[in-house]
Amino acid sequence: MSAQSRALEEGRARRLVDALDGRAIVLVGIMGCGKSSVGRRLAGALELPFVDADTEIELAANLTIKEIFAQHGEPYFRAGEQRVIARLLRNGAQVLATGGGAYMNGETRAAIAEAGIAVWLRAELDVIYERVRRRPTRPLLEHPDPRGELARLLAEREPVYAEADVMVWSRDVPHDAVVLEIVEALEVHLGLAPVTAGADDIPQASSR
Repeated sequence: MSAQSRALEEGRARRLVDALDGRAIVLVGIMGCGKSSVGRRLAGALELPFVDADTEIELAANLTIKEIFAQHGEPYFRAGEQRVIARLLRNGAQVLATGGGAYMNGETRAAIAEAGIAVWLRAELDVIYERVRRRPTRPLLEHPDPRGELARLLAEREPVYAEADVMVWSRDVPHDAVVLEIVEALEVHLGLAPVTAGADDIPQASSR
């Protein structure tokens, strides 16, 4: 049995899902912070559907994100992103991973606040850069100084990400450890009595 399974045994997952009352858990944060990889594990632990907004956008457009940027530009992509996320939020309880810029849209933030709980996966610049520099599919990082551009994006976006309901640090640790942090932070946010999985199993998280 994994650490994730041990932490969520004896009805812990069901109790959390019941407290969501049909709302989505919406993961927000900069590219490379782990929204998709952590989101899949979180959804599995809670027995909820996992949806990746970027994947849904690509399916709707029949183009990759990089192709949408190249052919139509960022404003076109952002308008489609807003529509897709609004549609996905109507599907009820789920774990929804959003693109790095999605939460910057005020209407999207309002839609998430109404139908979900926003979880910011926060990561340090060096951690993010090491993750994303190996992937040549990030259109916003096609820049002479990708690390500098990433630093600029972080400085611009973090004050907005900070409006999320919950913040959890994304670090180079097993994904199950981050899942446990999210579960604990959501329990705090929802006012649930804590369920202890062991003092060393769940690192500190924060809820707003």
